[in-house]
Amino acid sequence: MTFDRDVFAPDDTSTTESADTAAASGASARSVTLGISLLTTALLAAVLLVLPAPYAIRAPGPTEDTLGVQGQDEAGADDGRTATALPLVEIDGAPTHEVSGQLRLTTVSVYGGPGSDVLLGDVLWGWGSEQRSVQPVEAIFPEQTTQEEQQQVGQAQMASSEQSATVAALTELGYEVPATLTVVGTAEGSGAQGVVQEGDVVRSLDGEEIVTHQDLLAGLDDVTPGDDVELGVRRDGQDVDLTVTTSEGDGRAALGIYLDPRYELPVDVTIRPGDIGGPSAGTIFALAIIDKLTRKDELDGAVVAGTGTMSVDGQVGPIGGIEQKLYGARRDGAEWFLAPADNCAEVVGHVPEGLRVVRVSTLGDARSAIEAIGAGEGQQLPTCS
Repeated sequence: MTFDRDVFAPDDTSTTESADTAAASGASARSVTLGISLLTTALLAAVLLVLPAPYAIRAPGPTEDTLGVQGQDEAGADDGRTATALPLVEIDGAPTHEVSGQLRLTTVSVYGGPGSDVLLGDVLWGWGSEQRSVQPVEAIFPEQTTQEEQQQVGQAQMASSEQSATVAALTELGYEVPATLTVVGTAEGSGAQGVVQEGDVVRSLDGEEIVTHQDLLAGLDDVTPGDDVELGVRRDGQDVDLTVTTSEGDGRAALGIYLDPRYELPVDVTIRPGDIGGPSAGTIFALAIIDKLTRKDELDGAVVAGTGTMSVDGQVGPIGGIEQKLYGARRDGAEWFLAPADNCAEVVGHVPEGLRVVRVSTLGDARSAIEAIGAGEGQQLPTCS
């Protein structure tokens, strides 16, 4: 039997319309489901972004010109942090000289840690920024440390840094800085434990008189770690000779004693770091003292930043957060940066455009560096590359 296709056309059309309606209905349902899913995802993401995260973020902090006044930026505009314009490094008791250029100490701003949570959104931003670093809180702050305790530690480190920088700078300039070195404790398990007592005052090492702190450190440089030395001390008004077995510490022989040094400074130096804490400004403080006490204008207008701890015998030590300090220095106009040699591995690949990093190991290196930069010979200085 043969059927005319036109006779069945209406039924075919009805079937097609039903299929279209069903398809549209399905598409609409899928759209609703997709919309709800996207909305839910967005809400969850929004909630996650504002949740506290167990991380701390390091970012470039403010810098200060140690040759200028406290609380002023590189243009000399008061930022309101101080009521009066006092020199950040002030010297009395010796002639000082006019200086040009800037010696900028650098800092790191830390978000997160004791009493200051960061949000997951901040962490994600930090991971995506070349100027910031994200680390677990415990990698930066000791466990069970409060924010107040951390601030106290930072201020104590700064006070010690100021003293060491002053002694190192004056010694570099040829001054003798006598010191009274009083023992306040011994390291557990060291050769000094049970031999040296709290309150002993160090007077000699292997028969050589100790007048300055540098005398003691220089004497230990000639000792092989593990050897015995004869330590002369003043105890209860009597001179006593003690035999101490040395150990190794900081690349030299160590006595295993903790000292409270009291220095007789031939020049009065006052350093006003404001609310900056930590030990890492020591090298720049020492250079500022040297620059102000010498007739030569070492910088001759150059803008130099830097970082590094400073020991009383002029050794530049490594610090944390150098990557962020590089960016902070360049942001505030520095074209040169003095970096501790032991931080060079962290510097490579993280130097902002327009900034040249100079490697230094001692205060003598750093002093020679700013002299070369001021003389236009900085391109010859050693770098971290």
